[in-house]
Formats: sequence, structure tokens, C-alpha cells
Amino acid sequence: MAFRQSCMLVSSVSGFRSLLSNRSFSVGRMLSSKIDGDFEAAKQRLNTLKNEPGNDVKLQIYALFKQATIGANNTTKPGTFNFVGQAKWNAWNGLGSMSQDEAKEAYVKLIQGMADAEGGDEMETVGAASSDYKNLIVTKQNNFTKIVLNRPTKKNALTREMYEEIIVALTEAGKDETAVTVITGAGDYYCSGNDLGNFMTIKPDEMHQVAKESGDLLRRYVNAYIDFPKPLIAAVNGPAIGVSVTVLGMFDLVLASESATFSTPFSRLGQSPEGCSSYTFPKIMGYAKACDMMLFNSKLNATEAKDCGLVTKILPKANFEADAMAAVEEIAKLPVKSLVYSKELMRNHEIDILHKTNEAECDRLVERWPSEDCINAVMKFFQEKNK
Repeated sequence: MAFRQSCMLVSSVSGFRSLLSNRSFSVGRMLSSKIDGDFEAAKQRLNTLKNEPGNDVKLQIYALFKQATIGANNTTKPGTFNFVGQAKWNAWNGLGSMSQDEAKEAYVKLIQGMADAEGGDEMETVGAASSDYKNLIVTKQNNFTKIVLNRPTKKNALTREMYEEIIVALTEAGKDETAVTVITGAGDYYCSGNDLGNFMTIKPDEMHQVAKESGDLLRRYVNAYIDFPKPLIAAVNGPAIGVSVTVLGMFDLVLASESATFSTPFSRLGQSPEGCSSYTFPKIMGYAKACDMMLFNSKLNATEAKDCGLVTKILPKANFEADAMAAVEEIAKLPVKSLVYSKELMRNHEIDILHKTNEAECDRLVERWPSEDCINAVMKFFQEKNK
């Protein structure tokens, strides 16, 4: 529209001079018009994406949309216990004085990247998933069960549904004819811990009830590892965080890629240990090193994890999956009853201790999750992540 109006003025000298003086303004308007068009197209494209983005990406989308359509955040920060509202407010507020056009461009780039990921060579599902599971690939081959955490674009973060599926998969594997079970991750991550979306939809008046339900789910999840009767192997193909690390203390063999890292950022998120790690980690690595990880958020690389006894063996990254599965196949050739009875003799004396530890850890977390300092710590984490 601005371009047409300018052309009409060229018929007069004064109009021509006006065109020259306003040329930069007209070009700016045309560029702005293109940004607006791209922004509208991106909004429509978001609705056509097949894969739901992770919660960190959802917050980016929300914040950029608000900044693009309204501008800088001048609203009042929601109350402490409005978990979702605070996360959104912090994400938007974190954009500071970014201009609306800059926000639109960032929004378009983000949606385009998501669309390209869906249409590219990397697919959300790696391999053929069992029809019984949405977030796992469970296969039985060469006398072993293989459980693959299959949310690679979300770094295999654990949802409530995924917890339930793993419980079922472990229960079935413990009863079938296979000799051993191995757990690994699809993509570059082994598991990034809890999907913080587990907490994002909770209303303030629901928090204590949801905390109780989540505590029960975690209790059943960890019990599935405690009671697993056969050798349990972890093939840690990449970074592991939170509960995916803590339960490693109950695995019988931990194979790690050179690229694997191990972190349990409990105090950073205002939480406390789980997965029986308050018992197994001091036992495995010594009290001082366990404190360094669980109290002070120290991250271990694969070599450090092996040196302190958390990892059994490190394998080259380039051929990790093939080498790990070859090692599992060799173990699966051993007599099943010998493996089961040997594990039972080695583990039986501490089964009660593990169950009591799990109970105590879950009770503490049920208290922690709705607490103000835990909520504030998670909010701070979101804010730092979106800067």
C-alpha cells in the first residue's frame, strides 16, 4: 500500500521529492510487511506440525509470540504458586527489549526449524516401535529384551505416560523367557530426566494432590528396578540426567559411550535424591563423591563415572550401539537360572533396605515438590534456560 501511494506522487516535483525523502520509510514498510506475512505463515504452520514440542520450546514459542504481538512484558508477575503462569511470565520477560519485528523473525526461524526437523532425515521414531508402547521401542532378540527410550527430539525426557510404560516393560521382561534386559536411548541422549511438562499444567490448588500421585508413580517406578529378577544392563549412549542416573545404582552392568555424562541437579531444582541413590551412591562411590554429585550438582564425564564405580565399561562413541549390543548378546548366552540365582544371592540382603530407601525418598519429594523454594528453584531454572 505504501509503495502504490508513493508512485502516485511521482507525477509532481513535490511528490518526487516526497518519494525520495520517504524512500527509506517505504522500504522499511515493505520489509515489515514481509515479516508480518512470514509471521502469519509460521503461525499456521505451527498447527500442522506432527510432533508436539518439548516444554522449553513451548515456552520459547509463547514468549516470542507475546513479544511479537504485544511487545515487552509489562504485566504483573503471577503469584508464587501459579507454576504455569510464572514459567510463561519469566520466558516472556526474559526477552527484555527485543523489538516486535525481531521477535517475529525469531518466531519464524524457530517454527521453520521445527518443520525442517520433521521433514528431514531425522525422524522422531528410530526403528519400529512395538504397538504396545507410544514412547518406547521394546524388542526381544537373541535371548535378551531391549528397551529403547524413544523420544529423541525431546532428549528422551520422561513423561508420566513413559514412566508407566517402563514399569510395564520391566515387569514383562522380568517374567518372559529372555535372559537379560538392556535399556538405552534413541538419538544423542540417553535420558534428560523428568520432562518438566509433568509440572507445567498443574493448577495451584491441585499441587499437593498431584505431588502425592507423582510420589506414588515414582515409588512404583523405582520398585520395578529394585524387584527386577534378571541382570539389568544400561547402555548409556549420551548425556544422562536426574532419575535416569540415580536408578543406575540398581543396574548390574553400565556400559557408557565416550560422550556420556551423568548429572543429578537436585539442589539446583530445590529437590532431593530419588531412585535409591541416597543409599546406592555413597555405597558405590563413597560419601564425599556422592555429596559432590547429589548436593553440589557436580557433573561426571564417562571416565569420571567409571573411576568412581558408577560405570562398568566405556565404549567408543562411533560404534557404541553395535559394541554394546554385542556385549549384551554374549551375556545372554549364559544359563538363565544361573544368572537369576546369582543376582538373587547378591541382592537379597539389601532388598528391604532399597524398598525402605525408596519409600523415604518418595515421601520427602512429595513434601518438596509443592514447596515454595522448590517452585522458585524450578522457575529460576526456566528463566536461565530461556535467556
